[in-house]
Amino acid sequence: MKLITMNSYFNFENTYTYLPKCFFTLQDIEEVPSPDLVIFNDKLAKSLDINIPSNDKKELAKIFSGNFNNKNMNTFAQAYAGHQFGHFTNLGDGRALMLGEHLNKCGKRFDVQMKGSGVTPYSRQGDGKAALGPMLREYIISEAIHYLNIPTTRSLSVIKTGEDVFREKKLKGSILTRIASSHIRVGTFQYAAAQQDIKILKSLFDYTVDRHYSELKNSNEILMEVLKEFSLKQINLITHWMRVGFIHGVMNTDNMTLSGETIDYGPCAFMNSYDPNTKFSSIDHMGRYCYKNQPIIAQWNIARFAETLLPLISSDLDEAIKKAEDVIKSIPETYKTCWLNMMRKKLGLVDKDNEDENIINSLLSWMEKNNADFTNTFIDLMNEENLDQSIYKSNDFKNWLEIYKKRKLSKNFSKSKSLKLMQENNPVIIPRNHIVENVLSSADEGDLKPLNKFLKILENPYDNNLKISNYYKTDIKSGEPYMTFCGT
Repeated sequence: MKLITMNSYFNFENTYTYLPKCFFTLQDIEEVPSPDLVIFNDKLAKSLDINIPSNDKKELAKIFSGNFNNKNMNTFAQAYAGHQFGHFTNLGDGRALMLGEHLNKCGKRFDVQMKGSGVTPYSRQGDGKAALGPMLREYIISEAIHYLNIPTTRSLSVIKTGEDVFREKKLKGSILTRIASSHIRVGTFQYAAAQQDIKILKSLFDYTVDRHYSELKNSNEILMEVLKEFSLKQINLITHWMRVGFIHGVMNTDNMTLSGETIDYGPCAFMNSYDPNTKFSSIDHMGRYCYKNQPIIAQWNIARFAETLLPLISSDLDEAIKKAEDVIKSIPETYKTCWLNMMRKKLGLVDKDNEDENIINSLLSWMEKNNADFTNTFIDLMNEENLDQSIYKSNDFKNWLEIYKKRKLSKNFSKSKSLKLMQENNPVIIPRNHIVENVLSSADEGDLKPLNKFLKILENPYDNNLKISNYYKTDIKSGEPYMTFCGT
């Protein structure tokens, strides 16, 4: 029975429901038979000023399963569209409901969304449910991304519902509660544009500006300024992904947020041996969203966003296209500059030189040729005693190392500044794929100790002093490539 209310826990205000009704559907949350708390992010709750008793597992399970009095809450599912693997389709929250927009004590707004809560009008014959493994994966990876200092949605809780869900086999039902600056996506704008009503499109644009680009409100060229700033947010995000070897796996336009946060951790994983063609998604047969393609797809997605704005940019379509194209065409050069600067930091180069790109690409070529671990190679470069390993004995590497050292010492070299740059940009710990799988397997069997230990370690990814060598190691070799799944 729904006995508890949410008013004492959250400071909700649902401004999204002020938009035209085509953008959402109001819907009550279904009760689940036997909610059981798996994990609760107490640190995140406190940082958001969410007033929830973290020591009361039963009440937490009720709150984050939907087993509470929600009559006056206006919970809703969002409508949106998207290009999925290049193909346009109408979508929407097929297994998620928005609890509300929580305002912290500073007035900053955060979406609180339940994922796996049941069927919505946008479920497209799906069951609207989620399984425990994929929800815990999102919890683990989103928290890892946060502590790697990369913009991301975050996970507040995971509960078991007491129901079974059926995919390839019977799995334990689960609900994840996700926190986001908003869930406004490129696909939301594509959905608005598809309504062919400029008032509807303008209402979404104005709302998005208020929520994410308020500093641009007085600009005379606000459409173009928002497009430029949005592009920079995405370039920054992708550069960070490339920095740590993260592969999102499903960069559809409905998975690109206007806030610039990483969202929807489905078939994602971190690269071990450096290979720019690395992909993990079971459904990405052609490698559309592989590691090297992420910047290219980001530009493609930004172009789709720009298309939606054309009617607002100018009533003269040719003029609107020309203005938008100028921004889109500038993306590769801007990304390249950001990427080069990021790679310089990973190598501890405190200034710029025209030869840096050659030095960087030579290292990456050597890494690819020798199946060198992407993360550990940079760790070893920070600790020269590690370069005694057999992989570094080849003449190719020794020649590169000599050029690198000469370049590093050639200009404004400062040993302390160089090392600090490397330590801040090269994680020692990433969510290694085999560890993630082992942790998920233990959690599925009811043992949460490995999960909690792993999450604690992931909070300090740049700490070189951690004595946890097992977490540095690459995946145990097997005959099959590592593969991840969407969970739907």
